[in-house]
Amino acid sequence: MQNEPILVIMAAGMGSRYGGLKQMDPVGPRGEVILHYSIFDAKRAGFRRVIFVIKREMEADFRKLVGDPVSAHMEVRYAFQDIDRLPESFAVPAGRVKPWGTGHAVLCCRDLIDAPFMAINADDYYGTEAFRLAYQSLTKPQEQEKLHCMMVGYRLDKTTTPIGYVSRGICEVDGEGFLRKITETTHIVESCDGPLYTLDGQTYNLLARDTVVSMNLWGFPRRFMDELENMFPLFLEQSLKENPLKAEFYLPSAVDALVAQGKAEVEVLRSPDKWYGVTYHADRAEVMSALAQMTGEGLYPMGLWA
Repeated sequence: MQNEPILVIMAAGMGSRYGGLKQMDPVGPRGEVILHYSIFDAKRAGFRRVIFVIKREMEADFRKLVGDPVSAHMEVRYAFQDIDRLPESFAVPAGRVKPWGTGHAVLCCRDLIDAPFMAINADDYYGTEAFRLAYQSLTKPQEQEKLHCMMVGYRLDKTTTPIGYVSRGICEVDGEGFLRKITETTHIVESCDGPLYTLDGQTYNLLARDTVVSMNLWGFPRRFMDELENMFPLFLEQSLKENPLKAEFYLPSAVDALVAQGKAEVEVLRSPDKWYGVTYHADRAEVMSALAQMTGEGLYPMGLWA
């Protein structure tokens, strides 16, 4: 199946605000977890291979709950995001327990990637259209010298939660539908007037409801891995001096840098679907209700992998 696009699911996150391994919490009518729906939608779109990026200590539980049921329908492989998986000459700072971020998670798959791939979060429900758009893009011939990447963007007002604040990558998109810049905005809240953001916790500014945001759904050619591998040591050199215990190598930041350097272009594909996630524990009830409704309407079968 070489050259068939690969689905990469980043599932090693700590889920600090949620209070646990939210990737493992059942939300579907038959006990499905969120990423079961992502895999199901990906398979319907055409994907046949999936790589799970997990922490080594969660492997047994993850295989039992997720990997084994899916393996009857797709080729399943695992990559481990170990904190000590660093380039030569670098070492884990004393006291560091936090993973190195989404860019590092993707790098941990390097030896398993032999084709274009799509990378997503494990704890986000993206909707059916996102996977259709991604598969369609990744199966097109890629002949240009510049890295041709893609992301699926969402309307900001379809990605917020009434429970608390969220962080979103605010996207600037040019007239031809290509990404100009991503600005990570870390404190966005809902209001009756629309989404608001603050930089200091006191002054709030209004954002347009239809602002395009990145929800960490990306598509890359295989050689994107070479650029990522080159960038990671540069990140470490700086971050180990400035913030050794918490600095993270973010995938959107790496993409943004490549765009700014003229090495990559990112086509922004827009999904009309509502995003669901469990940023906070109280979000789980809304996700369960939405998935039950979609199942009742026939969008999903009762028992995804039965």
